[in-house]
Amino acid sequence: MKAKFWLAVALTAGTILSGAVAADAETLRGALAKAYHNNQSLNAARAEQRATDEAVPQAKSGLRPFISAVGRANANHTLTTHSQYGSSDYNSRSLGYGFGVQLNQALFDGFQTPNNVRAAKARVLAGQENLANSVQNTFTDTVSAYMDVVRDREIASLRRQNLSFLEEQVRAARARLDVGEGTRTDVAQAEAERALATATLNSALAQVASSEATYFQVVGAAPTGLSAAEALTGVLPPSIDAALSISQRDHPAILATLHLVDAASFQVKSAEGALLPQVSLTGEVEDSYSTTHTNDLPGVGSRSTGSNALSATVGATLTIPIYQGGLASSQVRQYKETLGQRRIEVDSARDQVRAAVATAWATLEAARANVSGYRSQVEAAKLALQGVSEERNVGQRTTLDVLNSQADVITAQILLAGARRDVVVGSYALASAIGHLTPQRLKLPVAIYDPNDHYKAVEDKWGGLRTPDGR
Repeated sequence: MKAKFWLAVALTAGTILSGAVAADAETLRGALAKAYHNNQSLNAARAEQRATDEAVPQAKSGLRPFISAVGRANANHTLTTHSQYGSSDYNSRSLGYGFGVQLNQALFDGFQTPNNVRAAKARVLAGQENLANSVQNTFTDTVSAYMDVVRDREIASLRRQNLSFLEEQVRAARARLDVGEGTRTDVAQAEAERALATATLNSALAQVASSEATYFQVVGAAPTGLSAAEALTGVLPPSIDAALSISQRDHPAILATLHLVDAASFQVKSAEGALLPQVSLTGEVEDSYSTTHTNDLPGVGSRSTGSNALSATVGATLTIPIYQGGLASSQVRQYKETLGQRRIEVDSARDQVRAAVATAWATLEAARANVSGYRSQVEAAKLALQGVSEERNVGQRTTLDVLNSQADVITAQILLAGARRDVVVGSYALASAIGHLTPQRLKLPVAIYDPNDHYKAVEDKWGGLRTPDGR
């Protein structure tokens, strides 16, 4: 009864899956297009890059005016005693307030601001390359998730077919036992294999559910039905030497580290600028008011006076650093070490890319060879199963021989499904390793996200609290 129950569950799941494929088939290109827009990690990387863009106008602010409104108010109360008139005292109360505008403008800061702007622009370029690498990683994850679902669904289908085959073997073994041509051992062996097949089918269906969950996480949509996918062609280089050469020239991870070297170099120059003279201009316009009230002044009595003054002040300040407690010189040394670190990271990135290309190339070649070998194994195993079944029918083979042959067929088919998956994933991994796994080269039907659009919108902004998209 349990075996029949699980068989019904498996057949129902197969019907649902096949119906989903027919109703709403999804292609690998379609999944890549969805992931390009929906992947949360990729969208977070885009937001991070937009935040990085703002470093450029922030750096430019160093040579822009700082204007502020100022206001002041003060009150004073004075009590004075004149001993020459006896105990005669008088009070004086004054109130003053004013409003003005101050302007501070740096005229020369030792070239710190220009170098800070160049460093910020270099970091923007590095961020754009890192974003391109994030796109590649997202595409690689998408292909892997897509092919995992395809492979695991195929394996579940094979497990389901195997269970149906073993159900027939159990029925046939019981029939032969009833007519005296078989033994209870044959029936027990067939039932044991059927129980094992039921367990492996359950495990396969669980793996399908896990792969589908990963697919939803990466793509942002459920895998309602996935069509077969082919290995990537047209983008891959003809030889490993060509792949290595292309990767060293085009891979965004390498280009990002080169831009970071430029940024670190400009940072050193900016730090050195703190040792140079600084010139700044200040200006202020103020309108001030004051009132004074005195009383009990001997011989005069009480009186009140008021005044209003409008003043304007302009000045320039020259600052020549002599000794800054060692801070500026320490920062110069620190940034020089950072520059050395960035140069080492370029070499490290080149080595990592080179290793990734070699690994991807070898993996793809092995997967292609495995497909050919496993396909031959499947064909041979099927012929062997057919022969063993016929020999069993004439008494030259046992039921155990048939069950072993069937197990060989299923094993070969599962290995073939895995190798086909590895070929597709390996081809896209190789394209990513050389830096060519981009929506433009894949010709995906998507609106390309260009990070330069946001950068150009904020590069020269002088104010405003809203982002270019209106937030």
